[in-house]
Formats: sequence, C-alpha cells, structure tokens
Amino acid sequence: MTTTYTASGSAPVAAAYGGLGDAIGGVATIILAIVALTGVYPQTISSIAVIVFGATLLIQGGTVLSEYEAAMFPVGTASASPQQFGVGGLSTLFLAGVAGIVLGILALLGIAAQTLMAISVVAFGFALLLSSNSLRHLSLLRGYSSQSAAPRTGAELLSGEMASRYAGTQMLAGLAAIVLGIVALVVNQNILVPAALIVLGAAVALTGSALAGLVIGFMGWQRAVVR
Repeated sequence: MTTTYTASGSAPVAAAYGGLGDAIGGVATIILAIVALTGVYPQTISSIAVIVFGATLLIQGGTVLSEYEAAMFPVGTASASPQQFGVGGLSTLFLAGVAGIVLGILALLGIAAQTLMAISVVAFGFALLLSSNSLRHLSLLRGYSSQSAAPRTGAELLSGEMASRYAGTQMLAGLAAIVLGIVALVVNQNILVPAALIVLGAAVALTGSALAGLVIGFMGWQRAVVR
C-alpha cells in the first residue's frame, strides 16, 4: 500500500500570511525610519521602528521554521537533517527579534536610547547575515520533497529562483546594517540608525514577498498532487 502525505490546509495558508506579515513589517520599518530621518521625534520614532523590526524578525523566524517542519517530515524526507538545510541560522532571528524588542522598549523609555538602538541594528544585521540562506535552503528542501511526486510548476520554479536571489540581497543588507550600526555607536546616530533600518526593512520586505511566493507556489503543487 502506498501512503501519500498531504499537509494540512491551514499550515501553508498561515505561512503565506506570515510571509506577507514580514513584507508589511519591513515596509512599516522603512516608513518609520524615513519619518525619523525628517527630524520628527527621531529618537521616539526610531525606537518604535526597532520594536517593529524586532517583531517582524520573530514573525519571519516562525514562518520559515514552520515551513521547514512541514517540508522535512513528510514521507520520503525523513532522512533530511536540520544541519543539511541550514535551520540552525533561524535561531538568530528569534534571539535578535526578542533582543530588538527589549532594547527598543528601553530606548523608548529614554535609557541610553542612541546606544541601544545602534546595538539593536548590529544585532539585526547579524541575524539577517546568518539566516540569509534560509529561503534558498527551504526552496531546495521543497524541491527535494516534491521531486518524486510531480514535476515542479513554473510558479514554484520562479519563487525558488526569487528565494535564491534574495538570499544574496539579505546577506548584503545584513553586512551594511552591521557597518552602519557600528559607526553609529561613534558618530551621527540620528542619521545612521534610521538609514540602517531602511536597509533592513527593504531586505525583509523582499524576503517576505519571496517567502509568500514560495509557499503559494508549493500550495499550487500540493493541489496538483491531490488531483
């Protein structure tokens, strides 16, 4: 008897919404950082942007991790390991997200605000740098789990290619944020911290869109298999 695995319908939909949530969080971070650059309550607005971005990283980490779980444990992929597909880097998203929220709240309260925001930016940069390959690995894992069931659709191939390209974008954004955050610890924090947040927000908005596309493409593949 042949057993066919089908994931629950709610999990992919929730993951797709999570990817859209990442994109929305990234755009919100960009808007807040731009407002801060205009000089409208820069410390307060930048602190709120740090909190928003920290929450966005938590959403991204949870979304990608749930997709890894769904892809790694169906029948035929039991031999896949977290180390093989780079799941370990996702833990930095959770750590940096929680740290960013806490530091952002402290900065909002006026406790060494400029220093804490710069440190948050550096932590965010390291998180994006270390987890930059997570989407590419997820795309590879999706292809590995589906290769014996049905040919991959054009939408799924396109979303996988987008995920690979945005991995490099996220890596560069992480490096840029680290540099800007370190420099902001010394000079011109009112400009460099919002600038780094704009870079980070743009990177997460792009990867969130790619994640949503990847999940939606895989949902289309699942429907084809069921039919």
